[in-house]
Amino acid sequence: MDRLLYLLGRLLIGGLQALPLTAVAGLGRAGGWAAYWLDARHRRVACRNLAASFPEKSPGEVIALAKENFRRIGEGYACGIRTAAMTVEQLRPHLDFEVPDRVLNPPDQPPRRAVIAIGHFGNFELYARFGQYCRSYQLISTYRGLPQPSLNRLMQSLRERSGCLFFERRFESAQLRAAMNRPGVMLGLFCDQDGGHRGLQLPFLGRNCSTSPAPVLFALRYDCLLYPAICYRVGPARWRIECGAEIPTHQDGEPRAVEAIMRDVNAALEQGVRRDPANWFWVHNRWKRGRSDPQSEPATSVIPPP
Repeated sequence: MDRLLYLLGRLLIGGLQALPLTAVAGLGRAGGWAAYWLDARHRRVACRNLAASFPEKSPGEVIALAKENFRRIGEGYACGIRTAAMTVEQLRPHLDFEVPDRVLNPPDQPPRRAVIAIGHFGNFELYARFGQYCRSYQLISTYRGLPQPSLNRLMQSLRERSGCLFFERRFESAQLRAAMNRPGVMLGLFCDQDGGHRGLQLPFLGRNCSTSPAPVLFALRYDCLLYPAICYRVGPARWRIECGAEIPTHQDGEPRAVEAIMRDVNAALEQGVRRDPANWFWVHNRWKRGRSDPQSEPATSVIPPP
């Protein structure tokens, strides 16, 4: 079965990478539309999350957002496969980076280490391409391996073309720590999903949820600059990654509380969600029952027709 999945994956990847990026975006959106009607479980999760986060929206508006969200997710996944095979020059018409001058033109040589708090926005595989646009940094990130070994190797072979170094978060913590001790590294960490029972209970879109403090802990431990970044879809097969203002980790020469810093990170990501609600990963069960504030759970949910 593992071998069969690998062959099917290779066939899918080869087919998508043979097409123009705009065609792949259209196919991805069509696939997302189909998934909306076929995947009832994630459809309910997305609609429930949207209704609770935007109580001012009508049921019809919530369903319309959920449909567009599924299209965006399909587009993002399909285009992530296609853009992995594109060179910097091929990708340039489709991708812009908007970053503070201190990041783009670091005054230090080598630059001070940085942690980027990122979320599942747009074509989020493109975060890893920043190192090809700004050679001052060595990008590194973490991932959770797939249960199928062949598919896992296949996905990592796509990601590693970006030049970003990836570490399996469960088994390669020692290698990650060693990498963080090097000068000029930039660590990208996703922090917009459920943080489990060890996460901090912090507000996000009006409700408390378990939040992983990993970006803050790494920034404090390795004396890193800390920034949020969001990938916005600005058109069919076009994205802009915006790096926000630096989030201070110290005040009056002393480290700020981890919870206070992480509240600032959540606030920055929340602004990105509200700016373009269809652009975020609403199908994830971000507010797990039993972990978030009981008073924050929605009283009603919007479930689209089957």
